[in-house]
Amino acid sequence: MPQSITQAFVVQWDKQIRLQTQQHESRLVSTVTDRGSITGESFTANMLAPLEDTPENTVRHGDTTWSDAQHSTRVALMRDFYQALPVDRNDEPKLLANPLSGSYNASLIAAHNRRKDRIVFGALLNPANLKEGGTVALPSEQKILAGSDGFTKAKLITARKIFRKNEADNHDGEELYIIYNSDMLDDILSDTTLTSADFMAVKMLQEGDVSKKWMGFNWIPYEGILVEGSVATTVAYAKSACHFGTGFVEGKANRRPDKKDLMQVSMAASHGATRVDEKRVVSIAFNI
Repeated sequence: MPQSITQAFVVQWDKQIRLQTQQHESRLVSTVTDRGSITGESFTANMLAPLEDTPENTVRHGDTTWSDAQHSTRVALMRDFYQALPVDRNDEPKLLANPLSGSYNASLIAAHNRRKDRIVFGALLNPANLKEGGTVALPSEQKILAGSDGFTKAKLITARKIFRKNEADNHDGEELYIIYNSDMLDDILSDTTLTSADFMAVKMLQEGDVSKKWMGFNWIPYEGILVEGSVATTVAYAKSACHFGTGFVEGKANRRPDKKDLMQVSMAASHGATRVDEKRVVSIAFNI
């Protein structure tokens, strides 16, 4: 009769801790104006409204007539963030795959980068704070409503038209961006109104993506856009439309004597952002 030796089989345990699928790098911070290091609880962005066209001078040696310069100041409040992961002191020598070898650090950094993107996305869409009090919401003329459609080429053309009308495109030195998610990708690649030439211009058929530049926009993949029920809202914007600042970023790995000397890995940071010009931002709603 055959003998079973399954109890002697060997299990090879993994010596690494691998991160599950997630967004690791910040996608949005590099697409807005980075104000760098910020000292204090907030930072401001000063704006000067356009002047009237230069008046004709019809009086020789006449009195000086001044124009009125309209100033406004936006305020970005700094917000603090903190996250920590513990490894019990008694567990460390028992772990073949030690999370302190780098996986915990990498996971904390990825979470921090996603938080930065949430701050930028919120600043682009939410009301901006004024120094004198009150807020400024994104006006209706800067919003493309969902209607009964998904994300279409027609909406993209309308957004491009708004930037051109506002003198907020490449002709005035602006770099334009648009945030897209998987639902938008599905709509774009399935849109029969797009010609082969449109697809080939950015190799969308070959790569199955809309990254790079198309229709005057740099396409930024981000799954954190606003979703309310069956309606999603993304945003197109100029790089100068939003200012982002950093108070501090600090990562630590240290023993906690108050917790039986366990090892704690942590990430702390302070960030703030504000929209500075509504005419450089267009929100686009669509059905999903």
